[in-house]
Amino acid sequence: MKGEEPTIYESVLSRGFSRRTFLKMCATLAATMGLDFSQTGQVAHAMETKKRIPVIWLQMQDCTGCSESFIRSSYPKVESVIFNMISLEYMEVLTAAAGFQAETSEQNVLKKYKGEYVLVVEGSVPQAAGYLTIGGRSGADLLREAAAGAKAVLTFGTCSSWGGIAKANPNPTGAQPAAAMLQGIPVIRVPGCPPIAEVMTGVLAHIVTFDQLPETDMLGRPKAFYRHRIHDKCNRRAYFDAGLFAESFDDPNLKAGYCLYKVGCKGPTTYNSCAEMRWNGGISYPIQSGNPCIGCSEADFWDNGPFYTHYAKLPLTQTTIDPEKWGAAAAGAALVGVGAHAGITAAVKHHKDKQQDKGDQNE
Repeated sequence: MKGEEPTIYESVLSRGFSRRTFLKMCATLAATMGLDFSQTGQVAHAMETKKRIPVIWLQMQDCTGCSESFIRSSYPKVESVIFNMISLEYMEVLTAAAGFQAETSEQNVLKKYKGEYVLVVEGSVPQAAGYLTIGGRSGADLLREAAAGAKAVLTFGTCSSWGGIAKANPNPTGAQPAAAMLQGIPVIRVPGCPPIAEVMTGVLAHIVTFDQLPETDMLGRPKAFYRHRIHDKCNRRAYFDAGLFAESFDDPNLKAGYCLYKVGCKGPTTYNSCAEMRWNGGISYPIQSGNPCIGCSEADFWDNGPFYTHYAKLPLTQTTIDPEKWGAAAAGAALVGVGAHAGITAAVKHHKDKQQDKGDQNE
């Protein structure tokens, strides 16, 4: 960025904040990124010496749900992110300009900050029949142009990360994830429908602090936020371990905290921070509120329904089976294949009187 640009610390002070408030902000950022409290000084040093990173946010085929989630970040507050950490140069949802003025603004930003900006992509990219044509250009062309000058690309949301609901069968628009359009450019996937607000701001904070992309898993997701299955940290996990399951949505045991696996919970196969960071400022998350996880941060989750049925996938196939119908042995084999020992517990409990001997023999 240009030499006259203030550092993040200078930007904070210019808005009337004290040194104490600045250090509190650094501690919050460190916690959001999953860093140890002792590393707060490292975050503070980065904020004192680094300038705000320019960010360009493109809307593709989306519902703006990820934008809505982003602007509701509680720690850090979104205004702190936008005004103190990053320089949000272009975002259709928040921009005051429209039409020719908005397009001109985007082109100016692409030229001014070439090689310096972080590109955020929200929404899938359609490939069929000229869907998503903006200013006479396809969404794919606009994405490739913006990505060519980016230092990194972040795909916020399941649509831009995996294709999302637009890619669900029969996929009439030929929707594809953003990474399918880009070659040789680092892409960090931040899936979720939408992602947790603090996960999005946490990824941006990591780039600002360390001037490098966060460590990712084999699917390109930040390990700091996608290293655990929701099942691993679930507040209902003790009931699962005890073999206590809600059988239906009108089961009184659901309110008592019993495991939701039998009413369709996808927590055992879904990687996200919902059970740790929670939503709406850390208040709750779907499972805590009594609704099973639908696996919204996983690829093709819209086609992996029905959401409220106890289903599992057979290993190495795309076949879905109902453990209640096929029996304990088949359910156990299927669920071991997907790493969900929840099915074994539930199936053995359900069939223990009739098929205990058969289950022991198959194990």
